[in-house]
Amino acid sequence: MKKTALPSPSPAMLAHSEQLVQLITAQMQQSKPVLPFVDFMQQALYMPNLGYYSAGLDKLGKTGDFVTAPEISPLFSQCIANQCQQVLSSLENGVILEFGAGSGIMAADILNHLDQLQCLPQYYYIVEVSADLKQRQQTTLKNRLSDELFTTVQWISRLPEEPMQAVILANEVLDAMPVHKFRVEQNYIAEFYVSYQNEQFEWQILPTQNTLLQTTVDNLRLPIGYVSEVNLLLEPWIKAMANILEKGLVLLIDYGFLRSEYYHPQRNEGTLMCHYQHHAHTDPLILVGLQDITAHVDFTAVFDVAQKNNLQIAGYTQQANFLLASGLLNNLTQYETHEINAEYFQLSQQVKTLTLPSEMGELFKVMALTRELDLSLIGFS
Repeated sequence: MKKTALPSPSPAMLAHSEQLVQLITAQMQQSKPVLPFVDFMQQALYMPNLGYYSAGLDKLGKTGDFVTAPEISPLFSQCIANQCQQVLSSLENGVILEFGAGSGIMAADILNHLDQLQCLPQYYYIVEVSADLKQRQQTTLKNRLSDELFTTVQWISRLPEEPMQAVILANEVLDAMPVHKFRVEQNYIAEFYVSYQNEQFEWQILPTQNTLLQTTVDNLRLPIGYVSEVNLLLEPWIKAMANILEKGLVLLIDYGFLRSEYYHPQRNEGTLMCHYQHHAHTDPLILVGLQDITAHVDFTAVFDVAQKNNLQIAGYTQQANFLLASGLLNNLTQYETHEINAEYFQLSQQVKTLTLPSEMGELFKVMALTRELDLSLIGFS
């Protein structure tokens, strides 16, 4: 494993990583000596029982690798619940479907807030492929929900086949999708591949064999030498959601940019980032299976694919704007008293983290996709 200034994994974690490395290298030997980075990222994150999201690693919170908005403050999820209430009120037997529910805290806070608002969904579906995360979510929800509310939660490993009236939630889901990493050359598009040499993974940059990647990058009209990423899994994912959404809302929350900013001339090394024990760095070929690997979201690509699949773009804004419009400050006042209140002070600090431009307020964006929904969404007012 390459030397790094990052914290050293425990012997057990190193053994876990080595097991995954052996599986990946065995697959490489059976097919080709190099692996497209998109496939490497897929296996590093999602290999059953060993990948970062599939294994029983502590990912969230102070003891994990990163902190998400629902972990920072219940106010975040209460704002999401306020937007859900507006939409659920116009649906018949409406449900909520959440992708990748993490620790389950967002689901718990949303359901408790919707219960207070007397606007519960018929079911709260959680799409979760990790058995470990599913178990953690069940523990969280059992501890935070009443027995009656807990019965509304159902775990599924794939999207339902029947059309539904729903609010579909995806908080920090798109950034974890495997991406193709490319470089623009004089007369062709090069793709980043991964090889295994001298007991470590190394980059190999070769002409791409992927015609879709070639066409997609050609259409971006980028200068020679430009390095970045493309998420080719975005289209089938949105198409799958569009196929089941009869009426309702898809709410996407993630860090990213519109295309003009995503492929800005100064962002010519791409957006690929790794997170390990609250350290951010740019080498996805180390700590295999032990670190998160992400890429920012090209929201213009989301816009294009949504339109192609007959979904309306009902809103796009910065996270700070969405939360403030969805009642963030009203939710905060619930905790205000005439005396010095430690809880209120703590929540006020959390509001700053969620909304300040230097924190999460500007980098994180919120996009709303709708179908058959004649509403002016409160989060985008």
